[in-house]
Amino acid sequence: MSTVAPPAKAGRREWIGLAVIALPCLLYSMDLTVLNLAVPSLSADLKPSSTQLLWIIDIYGFLVAGSLITMGTLGDRIGRRRMLLIGAAAFGAASALAAFSTSAGMLIATRAVLGLAGATLAPSTMSLIRNMFLDPKQRALAIGVWVSSFSAGALIGPPLGGFLLEYFWWGSVFLVSVPMMVLLLVLGPILLPEFKDPKAGRPDLPSAILSVAAVLAVIYGLKRIAAHGVGWLPALSIAAGFALGALFVRRQKTLADPLIDLRLFRMPAFSASLATYMLATFAVFGPYVFIAQYLQLVLGLSPMKAGLWSIPFAAGFVVGSMLSPLIARRVRPAYMMGVGLVIAAAGFVALAQVDGTSGLAVIVASTVVFSLGLSPVFTLANDMIIGAAPPERAGAASAISETCSEFGGALGIAILGSIGTAIYRRAMADSVLDGFPRQVREAARDTLGGAVAAADQLPGPGAALLEMARRAFTDGLQVTAITSAGVVIGMAILVMVLLRDVRPAPEIAGQPSDRATTGAIADTAST
Repeated sequence: MSTVAPPAKAGRREWIGLAVIALPCLLYSMDLTVLNLAVPSLSADLKPSSTQLLWIIDIYGFLVAGSLITMGTLGDRIGRRRMLLIGAAAFGAASALAAFSTSAGMLIATRAVLGLAGATLAPSTMSLIRNMFLDPKQRALAIGVWVSSFSAGALIGPPLGGFLLEYFWWGSVFLVSVPMMVLLLVLGPILLPEFKDPKAGRPDLPSAILSVAAVLAVIYGLKRIAAHGVGWLPALSIAAGFALGALFVRRQKTLADPLIDLRLFRMPAFSASLATYMLATFAVFGPYVFIAQYLQLVLGLSPMKAGLWSIPFAAGFVVGSMLSPLIARRVRPAYMMGVGLVIAAAGFVALAQVDGTSGLAVIVASTVVFSLGLSPVFTLANDMIIGAAPPERAGAASAISETCSEFGGALGIAILGSIGTAIYRRAMADSVLDGFPRQVREAARDTLGGAVAAADQLPGPGAALLEMARRAFTDGLQVTAITSAGVVIGMAILVMVLLRDVRPAPEIAGQPSDRATTGAIADTAST
């Protein structure tokens, strides 16, 4: 009778290395949050056009989403530590250039470089965790720390950005990245191991171009729908993206060394975890866009106060992400994720009870509940995704995971955002706006921000208009929250059906490890 030796345990070096890995993850999410606070001051300084301002905000996310698969696969080939350090150097240099940008065009260009560099961070760090923490229990905890670092960046970003903008110029929000990237460049070669696929061939350039173009086209179309509604341009963009994606998949089937190993998708744990991760980001992103506006435009909080009241939401993810791996040692992941999704549904239902003027307590309590409920999904789904992939494909698997997350977030904003916006516009379509210029009337009926601006022009009748607009916006928020509740309940059923046989990390020495199981699954898929 043969037994399989338990995987080696990670030591102090690996745990210190994990702290180093957390640095770029922290900065990745901080960079997504602090820029929004800096928009007014950089607009006054650089005077960008409306189109330029949109590109300043969006170009980072576009290039991150489009480049994740290419960067993750490239890391498997040239070395994940090397890829991370190259990205860190580029991120630090681009941050310094962005801080001292002298024109809107220069800032757009540096933000584009930041997006390309940022695309190296998530897949490189996650795949390094796969090789540093071979023990499934330790790896689950390490991924919990990894997820928490993103949440911590979102937690730290708004108050830190508000503090810097209070005392320094707008470029200071970019300079925060520089010393942390320097620290990563110094400590990374000392504490992080190098790993790459020894059998990897040369990267296929046409596949890389197709993957970037496909993702960019779909994400661009979804963002256009979220901002301007359904139209021919976003529909054509999405259709072109899917067509390019089909060409990409077809090409992968013909290559001896494809950019993405399509056999990964034959593994039920991998595919079901990907779908769960994408739907989780879908459910949380849509309502959160409305929550940020609600805090400022309905409750009248300043950006700084709105950021501070968002801290409990991020803190819920941090706490939940750290506790989830510990609980999952004794509970099957499917059961834990299913219960978490039911809790999240309760949080979204609570969010739907928010009213037009006194909803701060409801907002804070409900966001904490659904963040705690969703945190096991983000943590355990990522663990199952990275655990299901062979070690030499960990970079590609983590890149696919993050790309699905980007798609889920963009879909949530586009679909749920469009639902909420449609409810607002329908409620405001018959509003009486006599005495207002035509452009003001159209803006007020289009967005809550436009209604606030219109109300400021005519204080008397503006008060009634503002009350109507806030009520309409709150109705839209309530519907998106209920929709998210329905989505996560459906996810709970999906998880319990498709992932019910996935067990927690082995507790008994000699029991087959997750890595051994992975190899068996991979061998089965290859046949």
